[in-house]
Amino acid sequence: MTDAVPIAGGKGLALTPGALSGLKVIDLTRVLGGPYCTMILSDHGAEVIKIEPPQGDEVRDWGPPFHDHAEGGTDASYFIGVNRNKRSLALDLSKPEGREVLLRLLADADVLVENYKPGSMEKWGIGYDALSQRFPRLVHCRVSGFGGDGPLGALPGYDAVIQAMVGLMSINGNDGTGPLRMGTPIVDLATGLYSCIGILMALQERQRSGRGQFLDMTLHDCGMALLHPQAANHFLNGKRPKATGNPHPNISPYSKYRTRTCEIFIAVGNEPTFRRFCEFLGLPDLPKDPRFATNALRVTNRAALDALLDARLAEEDGHDLADRLLRSGVPAGPVQHVDETMSAAHTAHRGMVTELGWYRGLGTPIKMSRTPGGTRAAPPRFNEHGAAILAAHGFTPEQIAELEASGIVVQARR
Repeated sequence: MTDAVPIAGGKGLALTPGALSGLKVIDLTRVLGGPYCTMILSDHGAEVIKIEPPQGDEVRDWGPPFHDHAEGGTDASYFIGVNRNKRSLALDLSKPEGREVLLRLLADADVLVENYKPGSMEKWGIGYDALSQRFPRLVHCRVSGFGGDGPLGALPGYDAVIQAMVGLMSINGNDGTGPLRMGTPIVDLATGLYSCIGILMALQERQRSGRGQFLDMTLHDCGMALLHPQAANHFLNGKRPKATGNPHPNISPYSKYRTRTCEIFIAVGNEPTFRRFCEFLGLPDLPKDPRFATNALRVTNRAALDALLDARLAEEDGHDLADRLLRSGVPAGPVQHVDETMSAAHTAHRGMVTELGWYRGLGTPIKMSRTPGGTRAAPPRFNEHGAAILAAHGFTPEQIAELEASGIVVQARR
């Protein structure tokens, strides 16, 4: 059970049962958005039972790199990165007997998260309308590409496709690259975050009403919700937002600059900081220049300001300069690679790399004073906990053996 608290032998471990201890989540999701949501819940103590289809979660194959389990089999980094703290049961829901098992598991569950194609659960007789009659306190969160209705209803959606369709690619990159996919699957991750927020809201409301509800979460909507400030700019000026590369569309100086040793990013968000920045660089008269007297003027005259800053910064040691700027109150930092970030001293101090046995991953960014979350168990192998989960829900050894023999509970990926 995920209430178990590791007491030694790792980093970034959960030291308490967690803020969500006692919450039971049935996770029918695959790939990224849904699993990311349920991992956040599990980090903070929720019991998450991950029910995989007979073929398994396909991201177990999304590598290399792969981890070779000592017990046999491999799992890709893509799966490992978003499935810690969960227990795995492989169940064939296309068969009535599989659905009966699911209903047994839902009897005392608080949350169901699924990302089947809209209409699939209804076809099987376990859509929200049916489940809410049987389990009125259940919070049912469906993650899909576009929702179940409307012009694009029930059509498939993937992160990069949504990035293209909602405008995120159009504001990423620059004139030379054209629209550019963001390197991290930002829509999937945001959908996981928004879904987690929505679930917690629904649980809070259930405290008052005693009733669960349905959350209709889509990649489309969550991707659109990330279009700030570009959407706000468009609503106000009616213009089509453009990709600006590193510079911020509304602030200057707020961009990447090259130094003698590395590139650094400088973010000057207000007038006092701009004056402090100029004093630090030995350019005290720059704020008095009529081209740069306000942020609006600096945005308009961005090219001229950047040319002056490029010349001033070219011979600096970027790492040293960024550190001194930051300590003087000017937001700045070196542009680092992922491996550099993982080995940084502050990363270790914040517990943002977690380890337990063979498992290494990103730590939870949610830091709570009394009920800190973190790693409780490594990501599960396929159907690793199937028999134990069924036994905990009242299935006898004979019933479990029968479910395995009939292929309702799947022991090896098909």
